[in-house]
Amino acid sequence: MQIHVVEEGQTLSGIAAAYGTTAEEIAEANELPDPGRLVAGQAMVIPIVGSYYWVRQGDTLYTIGQRYQISAAELARVNNISQYRPLQIGQRLYIPPRPRRAADFNAYAEPRRTVSAALEADVRTAAPHLTYLAPFSFRIRRDGTLARPPLNDFPAIAKENQVVLMLVVTNLESDQFSTELGGLILNDQELQNKVLDNIFQTARELGMGDIHFDMEALPAADREAYIRFLRRARDRAHAQGMMISVALAPKTSAEQQGRWYSAHDYRAIGEIADFVVIMTYEWGYSGGPPMAVSPIGPVRRVLQYALTEMPAEKILMGQNLYGYDWTLPYEQGTTARALSPQAAIALAARENAVIRYDYRAQAPFFHYTADDGRRHEVWFEDARSIQAKFDLVKQLGIRGVSYWKLGLPFPQNWLLIESNFRVRKRA
Repeated sequence: MQIHVVEEGQTLSGIAAAYGTTAEEIAEANELPDPGRLVAGQAMVIPIVGSYYWVRQGDTLYTIGQRYQISAAELARVNNISQYRPLQIGQRLYIPPRPRRAADFNAYAEPRRTVSAALEADVRTAAPHLTYLAPFSFRIRRDGTLARPPLNDFPAIAKENQVVLMLVVTNLESDQFSTELGGLILNDQELQNKVLDNIFQTARELGMGDIHFDMEALPAADREAYIRFLRRARDRAHAQGMMISVALAPKTSAEQQGRWYSAHDYRAIGEIADFVVIMTYEWGYSGGPPMAVSPIGPVRRVLQYALTEMPAEKILMGQNLYGYDWTLPYEQGTTARALSPQAAIALAARENAVIRYDYRAQAPFFHYTADDGRRHEVWFEDARSIQAKFDLVKQLGIRGVSYWKLGLPFPQNWLLIESNFRVRKRA
């Protein structure tokens, strides 16, 4: 696979010819709604084996080989050229695919009252590329029972694709994480026993292989109580042949304070859980000023801290499958509109906007003026930003990636998973 960024005036047929493929194959891979209308700055995945490189001023086989981790001799061999003859500027070189490492991939799916046809279709599309599927969520009630999300065909889709179905347990009430409910569960032993009984009965009934705790906004005073609760859950899960995983807020130090951070002890939870999902996104969020949702610098710092507290093989990096459209100037109290990567590109096409790329954040963005005359700023994800995160996963040697959330079309992501990794199937 190769990522191509569209330049002003380029056509799909011209791009296809440069890579030795067809316009139809590129359009299908990227699910282009109008192949005749490309957006300047749009990143597309070219569905070829390996990639191509066009020689620039000062390049040698050695320097190109260093970039792609291939020897100059091997690069010369695969291109049937002399290792010692100078390269020509503009010369096209074939770069063979690199070995892929194994990794785990999870994706949350959040049905609202019902499982829409679009969400179910997206789950079916994603399942071959997943290790885990996490229907969001089984909400703990104050009487210790669980409010279940609709699942429809999720269990069958998981089974067909050797995907572990996760039972996602939350302390959500009225669509908000409840500090009070969290405290009740952690400090009332009788209620806690009932919660655990219902969790494991439900998991056995539905054939779920992992119990996933996403308990947020817990009281800081209940940090140790949460650890004890997770140990109890871990012991029961392992006795029944199940895994246990935990979602963690993105911290950069053990002392980090705040409603979302204090009760999440990375070291202790990393020892208890089979793996964790670190929610490395929402720096740019719907209620805040415009910026990249998951800029690579802050993501890297969180993961580097996590590696000081737990083994790399236990860490899944959280990754958003969405972006936001902010109205300018940003005013506190206003809310940005969420949109998928495909919707962002369609919006840029409709508004004749040029997509730009912030190399520091490793994220694409653009501006446009709406019909009402208000300026807008859009940050989203594309093939480049995802590849940058995949490179980080490989560099740090962590377990894999967890996506929030399915139902937001992003075809390039799934293509790049298969180009970079061998997806582990643990079911």
